[in-house]
Amino acid sequence: MDYRKIAASSNTETRDVMELAETVGNVYEMVMIISKRANQLSIEMKQDLDAKLQEFASYTDNLEEVFENHEQIEISRFYEKLPKPSLLAIEEWNENEIYYRNPAKEKEMFG
Repeated sequence: MDYRKIAASSNTETRDVMELAETVGNVYEMVMIISKRANQLSIEMKQDLDAKLQEFASYTDNLEEVFENHEQIEISRFYEKLPKPSLLAIEEWNENEIYYRNPAKEKEMFG
C-alpha cells in the first residue's frame, strides 16, 4: 500500500469511536489494530525517507563545510506535509483496507 496515495486529512477531526469499533465490537481491540498499523506505516515512512536522504549523505569529516542541498530540503518538506501515520491508519480502517486477525478468538472458535 502506498501511503502517499491515501486521501487522509492532515487535520484533527472528531470521530465517533463507537461507530469506528462496530466491525470489531470492541473499542480497545480497534485501537490496538489501528495503532499497530500506524506503527507499520511510521516505520515504512522512516525507511523511505532515510533511503532518499542517504543519496545526499556526505562522508567527509570536515565540520567547517556545511552544504545546503535544496533537493534534500524539498524531500524533507514533502514528508513533513504528509498526514501522520495514525491518521493514515484511521483512513485505512474506514476504507476496510486493514487485514487483522485475533488468534485468541480463532482458538476459541476452533479449539
